[in-house]
Amino acid sequence: MNHKKKLLEIYENSSTVDDVIDVSEDIRNDIKIIGAKITSQKGVFTVLTTLVTHKILNPSQDIRKHQSSMDGGFSGRTIDTQYITPTLKELKLPSMAESGWLTRSLEQPYEYTLDYNGKISNKSVKKAFLQILDYLEKNADKATNILRLIIFQAIEARKRLTVEIRPLENPEELTIEKIIYVLNLQFGFNYRTHGGSKLPVIAFYSIYISLIEELTRFNGCVLEKMGSHTASDRTSKSSGDIEISKDGSIFESIEIKLDKSIDSNIVRIAIEKIKRFNPERYYILSYIGVKEDDKKEISNMIAEIKKIHGCQIIINGVIPSLKYYLRLISSLENFIKNYSSLIQDDTELKKVHKDKWNELIEAYLS
Repeated sequence: MNHKKKLLEIYENSSTVDDVIDVSEDIRNDIKIIGAKITSQKGVFTVLTTLVTHKILNPSQDIRKHQSSMDGGFSGRTIDTQYITPTLKELKLPSMAESGWLTRSLEQPYEYTLDYNGKISNKSVKKAFLQILDYLEKNADKATNILRLIIFQAIEARKRLTVEIRPLENPEELTIEKIIYVLNLQFGFNYRTHGGSKLPVIAFYSIYISLIEELTRFNGCVLEKMGSHTASDRTSKSSGDIEISKDGSIFESIEIKLDKSIDSNIVRIAIEKIKRFNPERYYILSYIGVKEDDKKEISNMIAEIKKIHGCQIIINGVIPSLKYYLRLISSLENFIKNYSSLIQDDTELKKVHKDKWNELIEAYLS
């Protein structure tokens, strides 16, 4: 059995853990500490899930030796990237963009012993994480129930984030002006937490669901699955926030910025991706706009890449682009339905983002 199958098996038995009685109270409390911080400490949760899953499958392995370069060690990151993180995403549980080991505090080349030097930001979480692993090395037979307790905490966290988006009461009264007004309010609101930068990405993705079906330009095209919005531009393995493919190759890419103006560096990164992925068009959209001092340089860069590569870079504002695209689709109701559904199901958005959308629907769209 591989790690994915084992994790899925554990998940199916973790909606309730009342029958788990053989794990010490101290370790239970440690697991609860991690569960309480799971959305802000997803790296710790992901690494811990990977290690405990591996312990179940390989009871004799010292899972504190999480790198293959360590004497008697193994590659936890490989297991996470290949099996654990994709499965967590599939289950809509808290997860990282690619791997928990991309978190700097967890990728240090030291064993996860009680004196581990990695600077995990939350000291209580760090202590709990290391104590759980220490306990497992002395009680390998408890690995299955420990993982059940961990996954139970993740399920509870998912429930806390679950917000049912209210349906429209009068969809026939939708107008482009109303939708743009509400999206402007939503994007510009100060949520006092991270995650809101994904909202315009979801909005454009919702529009492309319709565009792919309705515009002849996109005949034979596929709207690729929307990826994580937490990976940096340089480390992301995708060409943009949204990708449209045709015949197995990238046809069009869209990169969207909420709180950053488009500057020459953003365009340089886009050009690197154009050379790698070869799209016909590359959109860079910003809620703020273009950095005034960089406009001339950006214009020259766009002209050069068009000449040497053929790709057309289109730069525009988020709101003007949304307004234009909404004119192209046949059903505003379908756009709102798709947008609401994606917001409801997204695991990177916080509850406050979802509650705000419900509030705006009630105030302006119902």
